[in-house]
Amino acid sequence: MHPNALLDMCCELLRSVLKLDSPADAVVSSFFRKNKTLGQRERHTLAETVYTVLRQRQLLQHLAQSGSGALERRLCLLAWQGSETFLRGALSETEQQWLKQVASIDRGQLAPKLRHNLPDWLAEPLLARLGEVDFWPLVDAMNQAAPLDLRVNLLKLKREEAQAQLAAQGVTTEATPYSPWGLRAQGKPALNKLDIFTSGGVEVQDEGSQLLALLLEAKRSEMVVDFCAGAGGKTLALGAAMRNTGRLYAFDVSGHRLDALKPRLARSGLSNVYPAQIAHERDDRVKRLAGKIDRVLVDAPCSGLGTLRRNPDLKWRQSPQAVTELQEKQRAILASAARMLKPGGRLVYATCSLLEAENEEIAREFSAAHPDFEFLDAGALLAKAQVARAEELVDQGFLRLWPHRHGSDGFFAAVWQRR
Repeated sequence: MHPNALLDMCCELLRSVLKLDSPADAVVSSFFRKNKTLGQRERHTLAETVYTVLRQRQLLQHLAQSGSGALERRLCLLAWQGSETFLRGALSETEQQWLKQVASIDRGQLAPKLRHNLPDWLAEPLLARLGEVDFWPLVDAMNQAAPLDLRVNLLKLKREEAQAQLAAQGVTTEATPYSPWGLRAQGKPALNKLDIFTSGGVEVQDEGSQLLALLLEAKRSEMVVDFCAGAGGKTLALGAAMRNTGRLYAFDVSGHRLDALKPRLARSGLSNVYPAQIAHERDDRVKRLAGKIDRVLVDAPCSGLGTLRRNPDLKWRQSPQAVTELQEKQRAILASAARMLKPGGRLVYATCSLLEAENEEIAREFSAAHPDFEFLDAGALLAKAQVARAEELVDQGFLRLWPHRHGSDGFFAAVWQRR
């Protein structure tokens, strides 16, 4: 494709993404479906350029002010993630000179908001929580693409066997630093074409998400509920931990998300999973299980701000008002899920948010309102589940994962046992 044509397509895609009315990954996927003639390298250039703009939006918009022409074109030039030699074929002499001038700017001397590229409502609580020394490494980590983590289906393979099979198919991996189930792949291999994937030997799942399933410690022959199952990544991990015995309910309000579980479930070899769409957290299906369940995982709807490496548009699409609305939903879901547990049952509340408002605040409110639930130390539970260096993952008894400290998405979890 001619450089001018690819740059024009990049501008078109960026214009659609910056409307911020839909998730960026959905917009990019839709664009590629409409432009099927694009090669793998061209798709990579377009997607990574757009995601770089989303990660560094405030900085790049500031730098783009000195240029001329369409704003989307200037942003694409500043964020370009393809061949620079290729790009030069699309540039005027004026644009080449402008890029050289911008490249000479010392970005370390710019205002903090242009360096961290976070909205003030998000930057302020993170800076207060972490302090200057820890805040900037978090910013750097969130501006990097996330690695590809896999969970080995231990019903079918040992981790070492999976690693060997992947290596034989050209995919280099290493054991995840914490999860005993995980492998971290180098690059972005096309897994969906590999036998080990299509046969259910491995699933794509961030290491932090694997740790949530380990915290629940689901066992053989138990009754377990994944209360906000979504596409079922943690459901599959729980089913394997139960050795395909017992009964595992996968509840979600979205039938569309549960539909995405079906092919994954077929690959997994599990027969103990029962997906069910519910209308809300007070659905009759939920009420009928009151006092009957051994373990409940609540991976609650949240802002998703722990996944900014994958979804950088979230920091521009979320708002303080949205977080407040989510808090009400989180409280209601957690309280309803807790009613299903029998005495001695375990409850795990989790989010992929970095904000205390969705994490510690919700957990402490629940503890205060439910004296019949005993708070459990997540570190001790993870160590029992053979998680390496579990003490590194815990803050005040809560699981607290940070991209810059642990290499995973940002996750939080609190654990209780019903008395």
